[in-house]
Amino acid sequence: MDTRKPFETARPEEVGVPSKLILEYIENLEKSQTEMHGLMIMRHNKMITEGWWTPYGPNIRHGLQSHTKTYAATAVGIAYTEGLLKLDERLIDIFPEESPEEPSENLKLLTIRDVLCMGCGMDTMPWNSEHWIRDFMHTPVNHKPGTTYMYNSTGSTMLGAIVRKKTGLGLHDYLTPRLFNKIGINPDNLRWMCMADGMEVGGGGLYATTEDNFRLMKLYADGGVWEGERILAEDYVRLATTNQNDSATESINNPEASDNFLGYGFQIWMCKPAHSYRADGAMGQFTIILPDQDLEIAITETAVGAHWAQSTLNITWDFVEKIKGDEALPEDPEAYDKLCRKLRTLNIGNPECQPFSPLTEKISGKTYHVSSGTVTPFGGNFMTGLKADGIRTFFLNFDDYGLVWKFETDGGRQESIRFSTSGTRFTNLLGKPEDLTQLYLGDAYWKEDNVLVMHGRWVETCIQDTYTLTFDGNQITIDADNNSAWKFGDKEPIKAEVQ
Repeated sequence: MDTRKPFETARPEEVGVPSKLILEYIENLEKSQTEMHGLMIMRHNKMITEGWWTPYGPNIRHGLQSHTKTYAATAVGIAYTEGLLKLDERLIDIFPEESPEEPSENLKLLTIRDVLCMGCGMDTMPWNSEHWIRDFMHTPVNHKPGTTYMYNSTGSTMLGAIVRKKTGLGLHDYLTPRLFNKIGINPDNLRWMCMADGMEVGGGGLYATTEDNFRLMKLYADGGVWEGERILAEDYVRLATTNQNDSATESINNPEASDNFLGYGFQIWMCKPAHSYRADGAMGQFTIILPDQDLEIAITETAVGAHWAQSTLNITWDFVEKIKGDEALPEDPEAYDKLCRKLRTLNIGNPECQPFSPLTEKISGKTYHVSSGTVTPFGGNFMTGLKADGIRTFFLNFDDYGLVWKFETDGGRQESIRFSTSGTRFTNLLGKPEDLTQLYLGDAYWKEDNVLVMHGRWVETCIQDTYTLTFDGNQITIDADNNSAWKFGDKEPIKAEVQ
């Protein structure tokens, strides 16, 4: 059920922001090495900018990655507000069955607060398994909790496990009546990755809209109160949004991400502008609160690599610095009209177009068998430990609109995916409504007479798959790649032959 009440809107000049400045901000974001998907800007509680780059849209879910962590921390904050837990509670007291019989002195000191601020004292973290909580509790705590910083995504998922232990409810069921329904997030539109025991992946497993993220962080901007009702305790919000653990050691692993070195609250990062903070997910999922300017900005995008995500933040800080004063500005109808026209025509750009090859009739309808390597259009996720299911056989059917790629995986899954060769994208609805993602956009073009390039875009994620098929008689060499931030190991050569 969607309980969302729309925000009040205003022209930018009414709240002291020139329309031409916002237009310049958007153009600078588009010129950077990132792909923008969504943008929302509010000042003085009035929405002044909302835009989505087609094929992305306001009610399409978007993979949040680590932005999910702030949702998990909010669940802990609500449980704290309800008096169900204390921040200084020890994890060995919450999970006695999963803890070592003789815990180390450092493990004995590990509290909820330490987990919230990435101060677990560990140097490694376990991944998904049936006994992932036990694995976490048996991971060596090499440093006194709270004295060091290590980005610990499994620790973030532990926050949900703490709430489940205290309430018997997972993150989704706990947050639905206490958060989602109250602040206008439609719980039926959310999707969660889950661990092997059914726990939602609080470290990076949520799919939500740009506006969902905006509403979550507006709750923090407003001190934990929504429409007069206190949802988060005032002291919890203060702690969550101020530095609780120095994060300067992030420079070792992410030297380009300079906004990651400024401190960490409760699953919330500190930012360069004074008193500002953000929820942050990989590949540039940002919701930024700037209290001194009374400004909130939400961004969804695909920024590949720490450098380009930082570029988005740098461009944002430049924009914020140019906002002078709080008072209303004179109307600027011409600039406002240009901004509105820009927001109505946002687009990620069109695909390449070359629909013709002399090979089309020769290969259309032939059945190919993958003889070496693995093609995984529905690949696993490193956070959940899901294993990829590779394609076993496939064929390509060409027509005037493009092609249909029909295949069967080793696990028996069958799919037919259409790719447009007309310089547009074809929208496929794959799988089942309860799946994490369903919208898959396909486009293709002939790079050479014997080289077909196919792009498959998972619209509810940051990910675009690229398959380059090189035809040589009865054989195909397939180069399968994507723009994911998580790639491990060398790619195995992929060959397919006519069956």
